Amino acid sequence: MSALVNISNLGVTFRDGPRRVAALSDVNLTIEAGERLGIIGESGSGKSTLALALTGLLPASAEVSGRIDWADGQPILGRDIGMVFQDPSSSLDPVMSIGEQVAEGAVAHLGLSWGAAKERARDLLAQVKLPDPDGLLRAFPHQLSGGQRQRVAIAAAMAAGPRVLIADEATSALDTIVQAEVVSLLDGLVKQQGITLIFITHDIALASQLADRIAVFRHAQLVEVGTARQVVTQPREAYTAALLGAHLDLGTPPLIGVAP
Repeated sequence: MSALVNISNLGVTFRDGPRRVAALSDVNLTIEAGERLGIIGESGSGKSTLALALTGLLPASAEVSGRIDWADGQPILGRDIGMVFQDPSSSLDPVMSIGEQVAEGAVAHLGLSWGAAKERARDLLAQVKLPDPDGLLRAFPHQLSGGQRQRVAIAAAMAAGPRVLIADEATSALDTIVQAEVVSLLDGLVKQQGITLIFITHDIALASQLADRIAVFRHAQLVEVGTARQVVTQPREAYTAALLGAHLDLGTPPLIGVAP
């Protein structure tokens, strides 16, 4: 693998009244092209701020230090980076059909006509294993279940053929069975298409199922990074061990050994 992005001494602060609060502090991390990187930590640990920094979505009020160096130049969100958020109900437009929402990325970034883009949308809906893709093109988000809406959001994120897919707590609003289905879907898509996956979650069990490597964040700092097997079986930090202790099922074979 080759480096896709090098993050050097990255710091991000936000204003909280008269003071500034660190959301990220002195983060150094290299993300390899084609890898599946799990980013875990509690709420407020900085993991979602990292996603915003990578996608250029930090608010203007944020103060940023350090560097983010992409190997092939600054990527464009929607074209080079696909983003899947926690709640598909808020990321999908309730008054646009599913077909229009999946197709619009291909129209905007690939220059396809709406007709060609809707053909691509139908194929993407089939790829994310949704039934009756032709019928879904005319459906609206409220007609789908939460798991189906998240699959639509994944299809929309893939519409322009991105080289990076960022899933920010994309399974946390789903029940356990649907979570497993979505994780399996993401795993299959990134393997099939050879794209880089950044999977952000507070759940180390999910991360261990999907990721090649795991980066652990706490209090705005990167405290540990290693292969999924190393982090799960031989954590170096007490905080990582505490996260593992909250998931007793991590000792079972289906979780240990999925990632090298």
